[in-house]
Amino acid sequence: MDRSLFIAATGTRELMRRQDIQANNLANASTPGFRAELAAQRTAPVSGGNLLSTRAYAVESASGADLTPGAMMATGRTLDVAIQGDGWLAVQTANGAEAYSRGGSLAISQNGQLVDAGGRPVVGEGGAIAIPPDSDVDISHDGTITAIALNDRAQAQIVGRIKLVNPTRAQLSRGEDGVFRSTNGQPLQADNTVRLAAGMVEGSNVNAIESMVNMISSARHFEMQTQFIENTKQNQQAATQLLSLT
Repeated sequence: MDRSLFIAATGTRELMRRQDIQANNLANASTPGFRAELAAQRTAPVSGGNLLSTRAYAVESASGADLTPGAMMATGRTLDVAIQGDGWLAVQTANGAEAYSRGGSLAISQNGQLVDAGGRPVVGEGGAIAIPPDSDVDISHDGTITAIALNDRAQAQIVGRIKLVNPTRAQLSRGEDGVFRSTNGQPLQADNTVRLAAGMVEGSNVNAIESMVNMISSARHFEMQTQFIENTKQNQQAATQLLSLT
Protein backbone atom coordinates (compact mmCIF):
# COMPACT_ATOMS: atom_id res chain seq x y z
CA MET A 1 0.00 0.00 0.00
CA ASP A 2 2.78 2.40 0.91
CA ARG A 3 4.62 1.65 -2.28
CA SER A 4 1.66 2.55 -4.45
CA LEU A 5 1.25 5.83 -2.60
CA PHE A 6 4.92 6.68 -2.99
CA ILE A 7 4.81 5.89 -6.68
CA ALA A 8 1.69 7.99 -7.25
CA ALA A 9 2.98 10.90 -5.16
CA THR A 10 6.30 10.84 -6.99
CA GLY A 11 4.45 10.80 -10.29
CA THR A 12 2.42 13.90 -9.43
CA ARG A 13 5.54 15.75 -8.31
CA GLU A 14 7.43 14.95 -11.52
CA LEU A 15 4.44 15.84 -13.67
CA MET A 16 4.35 19.26 -12.01
CA ARG A 17 7.98 19.72 -12.99
CA ARG A 18 7.14 18.77 -16.57
CA GLN A 19 4.34 21.33 -16.51
CA ASP A 20 6.83 23.98 -15.39
CA ILE A 21 9.13 23.19 -18.32
CA GLN A 22 6.29 23.22 -20.83
CA ALA A 23 4.87 26.45 -19.36
CA ASN A 24 8.27 28.14 -19.62
CA ASN A 25 8.58 27.06 -23.25
CA LEU A 26 5.10 28.30 -24.05
CA ALA A 27 5.76 31.64 -22.32
CA ASN A 28 8.82 32.12 -24.55
CA ALA A 29 7.21 31.07 -27.83
CA SER A 30 7.62 34.62 -29.12
CA THR A 31 10.98 35.44 -27.48
CA PRO A 32 13.61 36.05 -30.18
CA GLY A 33 16.36 33.44 -30.17
CA PHE A 34 14.81 31.35 -27.38
CA ARG A 35 15.72 27.67 -27.37
CA ALA A 36 13.10 25.24 -26.06
CA GLU A 37 13.90 23.17 -22.99
CA LEU A 38 13.70 19.43 -23.47
CA ALA A 39 11.87 17.43 -20.81
CA ALA A 40 12.82 13.84 -20.16
CA GLN A 41 12.48 11.25 -17.45
CA ARG A 42 15.30 9.26 -15.96
CA THR A 43 15.52 6.48 -13.43
CA ALA A 44 16.68 7.51 -9.97
CA PRO A 45 17.37 5.00 -7.19
CA VAL A 46 15.71 5.63 -3.84
CA SER A 47 18.19 6.77 -1.23
CA GLY A 48 17.78 6.71 2.53
CA GLY A 49 18.71 3.22 3.57
CA ASN A 50 20.23 -0.04 2.45
CA LEU A 51 16.86 -1.77 2.52
CA LEU A 52 15.61 0.46 -0.32
CA SER A 53 18.51 -0.07 -2.68
CA THR A 54 16.42 -2.11 -5.08
CA ARG A 55 13.80 0.60 -5.58
CA ALA A 56 13.92 3.21 -8.30
CA TYR A 57 11.51 5.86 -9.48
CA ALA A 58 11.17 7.95 -12.61
CA VAL A 59 12.40 11.53 -12.20
CA GLU A 60 11.57 14.38 -14.51
CA SER A 61 14.46 16.57 -15.60
CA ALA A 62 15.37 19.08 -18.28
CA SER A 63 17.74 17.12 -20.48
CA GLY A 64 19.02 20.13 -22.36
CA ALA A 65 17.83 22.42 -25.06
CA ASP A 66 16.53 22.05 -28.56
CA LEU A 67 19.15 23.90 -30.62
CA THR A 68 17.37 23.74 -33.95
CA PRO A 69 17.19 27.22 -35.52
CA GLY A 70 14.09 29.37 -35.31
CA ALA A 71 12.46 31.20 -38.20
CA MET A 72 14.21 34.30 -39.53
CA MET A 73 12.07 37.43 -39.53
CA ALA A 74 12.88 40.69 -41.31
CA THR A 75 12.34 43.76 -39.14
CA GLY A 76 14.35 46.46 -40.92
CA ARG A 77 15.52 47.71 -37.53
CA THR A 78 19.20 48.63 -37.58
CA LEU A 79 19.89 47.13 -34.15
CA ASP A 80 18.35 43.77 -34.98
CA VAL A 81 20.72 41.02 -36.04
CA ALA A 82 20.23 37.33 -36.70
CA ILE A 83 22.98 34.75 -36.84
CA GLN A 84 23.17 32.99 -40.18
CA GLY A 85 23.65 29.29 -39.56
CA ASP A 86 25.57 28.18 -36.50
CA GLY A 87 26.98 30.56 -33.93
CA TRP A 88 26.17 32.63 -30.86
CA LEU A 89 26.39 36.21 -29.65
CA ALA A 90 28.49 36.80 -26.55
CA VAL A 91 26.82 38.74 -23.72
CA GLN A 92 27.82 39.59 -20.17
CA THR A 93 25.77 38.34 -17.25
CA ALA A 94 25.12 40.22 -14.01
CA ASN A 95 28.11 38.58 -12.29
CA GLY A 96 30.47 39.63 -15.10
CA ALA A 97 30.75 36.19 -16.68
CA GLU A 98 30.40 35.59 -20.37
CA ALA A 99 27.30 33.87 -21.74
CA TYR A 100 25.91 33.17 -25.18
CA SER A 101 22.61 33.91 -26.83
CA ARG A 102 20.87 33.77 -30.19
CA GLY A 103 18.62 36.68 -29.26
CA GLY A 104 19.59 39.45 -31.67
CA SER A 105 17.05 42.11 -30.75
CA LEU A 106 19.64 44.58 -29.46
CA ALA A 107 19.21 48.03 -27.94
CA ILE A 108 21.25 50.91 -26.53
CA SER A 109 21.03 51.31 -22.77
CA GLN A 110 20.72 54.61 -20.92
CA ASN A 111 24.48 54.67 -20.37
CA GLY A 112 25.16 54.13 -24.06
CA GLN A 113 26.05 50.44 -24.01
CA LEU A 114 24.89 47.96 -26.62
CA VAL A 115 22.70 45.43 -24.78
CA ASP A 116 20.51 42.48 -25.63
CA ALA A 117 16.77 42.25 -24.97
CA GLY A 118 17.47 41.16 -21.39
CA GLY A 119 19.61 44.23 -20.69
CA ARG A 120 22.86 42.25 -20.73
CA PRO A 121 25.80 44.10 -22.33
CA VAL A 122 26.87 42.67 -25.66
CA VAL A 123 30.51 41.60 -25.48
CA GLY A 124 32.88 42.99 -28.07
CA GLU A 125 36.44 42.02 -28.79
CA GLY A 126 37.54 44.62 -26.27
CA GLY A 127 34.75 44.24 -23.72
CA ALA A 128 31.42 46.05 -23.58
CA ILE A 129 30.54 48.14 -26.65
CA ALA A 130 29.79 51.85 -26.12
CA ILE A 131 27.71 53.67 -28.71
CA PRO A 132 28.32 57.45 -29.05
CA PRO A 133 25.22 59.60 -28.40
CA ASP A 134 23.27 61.08 -31.29
CA SER A 135 24.48 58.55 -33.81
CA ASP A 136 23.07 55.86 -36.06
CA VAL A 137 24.46 52.36 -35.87
CA ASP A 138 25.36 50.02 -38.68
CA ILE A 139 26.20 46.38 -37.95
CA SER A 140 28.01 44.48 -40.69
CA HIS A 141 27.97 40.75 -41.44
CA ASP A 142 31.07 40.09 -39.35
CA GLY A 143 29.73 41.99 -36.32
CA THR A 144 31.67 45.21 -36.88
CA ILE A 145 29.71 48.18 -35.50
CA THR A 146 29.95 51.57 -37.13
CA ALA A 147 28.51 54.69 -35.49
CA ILE A 148 27.46 57.53 -37.80
CA ALA A 149 26.90 60.98 -36.27
CA LEU A 150 23.41 62.33 -36.94
CA ASN A 151 24.65 65.90 -37.44
CA ASP A 152 27.47 64.93 -39.78
CA ARG A 153 26.93 61.66 -41.57
CA ALA A 154 30.35 61.91 -43.15
CA GLN A 155 31.77 61.24 -39.70
CA ALA A 156 31.64 57.50 -39.24
CA GLN A 157 33.72 55.53 -36.78
CA ILE A 158 34.08 51.88 -35.92
CA VAL A 159 33.22 51.48 -32.24
CA GLY A 160 33.67 47.77 -31.82
CA ARG A 161 33.00 44.31 -33.09
CA ILE A 162 30.55 41.87 -31.59
CA LYS A 163 32.18 38.71 -30.29
CA LEU A 164 30.74 35.74 -32.15
CA VAL A 165 31.46 32.15 -31.17
CA ASN A 166 30.64 28.79 -32.65
CA PRO A 167 31.04 26.06 -30.01
CA THR A 168 29.91 22.48 -30.29
CA ARG A 169 26.73 21.37 -28.57
CA ALA A 170 28.76 19.60 -25.90
CA GLN A 171 30.54 22.85 -25.00
CA LEU A 172 27.35 24.64 -23.98
CA SER A 173 24.96 24.28 -21.09
CA ARG A 174 21.81 26.22 -20.43
CA GLY A 175 21.50 28.51 -17.43
CA GLU A 176 18.35 29.21 -15.46
CA ASP A 177 18.32 32.73 -16.94
CA GLY A 178 17.82 31.31 -20.44
CA VAL A 179 21.28 32.07 -21.85
CA PHE A 180 24.00 29.49 -22.36
CA ARG A 181 27.44 29.15 -20.83
CA SER A 182 30.51 27.12 -21.60
CA THR A 183 30.55 23.83 -19.73
CA ASN A 184 34.04 24.49 -18.36
CA GLY A 185 33.18 28.03 -17.23
CA GLN A 186 35.82 29.61 -19.45
CA PRO A 187 35.09 32.17 -22.20
CA LEU A 188 34.90 30.63 -25.66
CA GLN A 189 37.17 31.65 -28.48
CA ALA A 190 35.79 34.05 -31.10
CA ASP A 191 35.03 32.55 -34.48
CA ASN A 192 35.48 34.94 -37.40
CA THR A 193 33.50 32.72 -39.75
CA VAL A 194 30.16 33.36 -37.99
CA ARG A 195 28.01 35.79 -39.94
CA LEU A 196 25.16 38.10 -39.01
CA ALA A 197 22.16 39.27 -40.99
CA ALA A 198 21.32 42.88 -40.13
CA GLY A 199 17.72 44.05 -39.92
CA MET A 200 16.50 40.57 -39.02
CA VAL A 201 15.86 38.55 -35.87
CA GLU A 202 15.65 34.83 -35.30
CA GLY A 203 12.44 33.76 -33.64
CA SER A 204 11.95 31.22 -30.88
CA ASN A 205 12.09 27.55 -31.91
CA VAL A 206 9.22 26.64 -29.56
CA ASN A 207 6.31 24.92 -31.27
CA ALA A 208 3.41 26.52 -29.39
CA ILE A 209 0.85 23.92 -30.48
CA GLU A 210 3.08 21.02 -29.50
CA SER A 211 3.79 22.63 -26.13
CA MET A 212 0.08 23.17 -25.51
CA VAL A 213 -0.71 19.54 -26.38
CA ASN A 214 2.05 18.35 -24.04
CA MET A 215 0.67 20.53 -21.24
CA ILE A 216 -2.82 19.07 -21.69
CA SER A 217 -1.38 15.56 -21.72
CA SER A 218 0.59 16.24 -18.53
CA ALA A 219 -2.53 17.64 -16.86
CA ARG A 220 -4.46 14.47 -17.71
CA HIS A 221 -1.71 12.28 -16.29
CA PHE A 222 -1.66 14.44 -13.16
CA GLU A 223 -5.39 13.84 -12.70
CA MET A 224 -4.85 10.10 -13.09
CA GLN A 225 -2.16 10.13 -10.42
CA THR A 226 -4.29 12.08 -7.94
CA GLN A 227 -7.22 9.74 -8.61
CA PHE A 228 -4.93 6.78 -7.93
CA ILE A 229 -3.93 8.34 -4.60
CA GLU A 230 -7.58 8.80 -3.67
CA ASN A 231 -8.41 5.20 -4.60
CA THR A 232 -5.48 3.95 -2.55
CA LYS A 233 -6.70 5.98 0.42
CA GLN A 234 -10.19 4.49 0.13
CA ASN A 235 -8.79 0.95 -0.15
CA GLN A 236 -6.67 1.54 2.92
CA GLN A 237 -9.68 2.81 4.89
CA ALA A 238 -11.74 -0.22 3.83
CA ALA A 239 -8.96 -2.59 4.85
CA THR A 240 -8.69 -0.87 8.22
CA GLN A 241 -12.42 -1.28 8.82
CA LEU A 242 -12.26 -4.99 7.96
CA LEU A 243 -9.39 -5.55 10.34
CA SER A 244 -11.17 -3.66 13.12
CA LEU A 245 -14.13 -6.10 12.91
CA THR A 246 -12.03 -9.18 13.50
